[in-house]
Amino acid sequence: MLDFMDNVQNAFYEASHWNVDNSYGALNATARALLDFQTPKGLRLQISSLAAPNFATSYTLGSVGVVDGSVSYLYSSLPLRGRFKSSDLDLHNVIKGYRHLQKLRRPDEDWWWEVWHSGKRIDRRDTLLYGRIFLPQSTLEALYLRRLSPTKQLKISAVSSSSLNNGGTILALLQNDVGKYSTEYMYSTDSVLMGVRGLYNFGPDPRVAPTIPVTAQEIAEPVHGRFSAGAELYYGLLNKSGGISTGLRFTTLPNHTGFPYTMTLTLNPLMGNLSSTYAVKAGQNLALCSRIDFNFYSYESELQLGCELWRRRRNTDIEWAVKKLRPDWKQPNVAPDEDVSGILKARVDQNWKIGVLWEGRIKELLFTLGASLDLKKREQIIRAVGIELQYSS
Repeated sequence: MLDFMDNVQNAFYEASHWNVDNSYGALNATARALLDFQTPKGLRLQISSLAAPNFATSYTLGSVGVVDGSVSYLYSSLPLRGRFKSSDLDLHNVIKGYRHLQKLRRPDEDWWWEVWHSGKRIDRRDTLLYGRIFLPQSTLEALYLRRLSPTKQLKISAVSSSSLNNGGTILALLQNDVGKYSTEYMYSTDSVLMGVRGLYNFGPDPRVAPTIPVTAQEIAEPVHGRFSAGAELYYGLLNKSGGISTGLRFTTLPNHTGFPYTMTLTLNPLMGNLSSTYAVKAGQNLALCSRIDFNFYSYESELQLGCELWRRRRNTDIEWAVKKLRPDWKQPNVAPDEDVSGILKARVDQNWKIGVLWEGRIKELLFTLGASLDLKKREQIIRAVGIELQYSS
């Protein structure tokens, strides 16, 4: 489940019209959500608040061997008006599951962002600042996010810790997204690493207005899917080493009449790794995913299977009818997913390592209950068990 601050950052992206899915880094987002979820360890409690449309705070307390925690603050120059209370937010916005990619939107025109007053231009670019300190380790995380233009964004993240080389590291990303394609330029102080990656979407260009169809065939053949291809290249100046990878993705769009599905294929030729994933939304409440990894240097392979199952309340209609018969009944303001009681996630690999996760809401608390199992180790099958609780106001 997303942390409160991650949910606020996603709201900033949405309010500033930034598509987080249109990048090479998000090529395997669906498979990662269904297969690479983290199972909690021990007990962790998070209390958060959006004190103002521009300011948010969050406090976390955990117990994994020793008592630890964190304190974080976030500021956004763009007012955020979404639902952030744990009692009424949409669970689909905070639970990572099968991702339905939407149609590409046309980027905003530059002049749309201009604000003039008395003949002077006074508009400013939207900015987000985030900081988090971990206790008792005294590790500090920071994020600076600035929208430079309708198609450009600058993201600078930093970590300060005595356990890292030179006491910390800084990563800068200059992102460009025009809809049809996106590019990212990266620089990291760790090993003086520089890189570039990009993603290209085949099919219609959202920047070009659709022309009037001249034949009945053009009217009868709407686009139901999107094929994308991308690659990345990076090189470290200090350690004289680099890497390269490339990937393909095909996913169905919302107007697809059959089962939604997503297929990806990624290749790292230097390391010899080949990875293929297939995810399908097999029903309204069920999603399945598989991933096969193969190394053509060592001939080693790995298989992972995963699923997610949304559980819905069966008595929603009955409760609604009973309440309506009461003389003093008034229709309450409920979240759009008020019939959802939770979601069950599970994964397993060829070594019989299993991860199970149950996420949902009880009253005004969001909860994540999980466990990791290793069936080959009979003396200790249960590797870890944990629960996380979140409350936001």
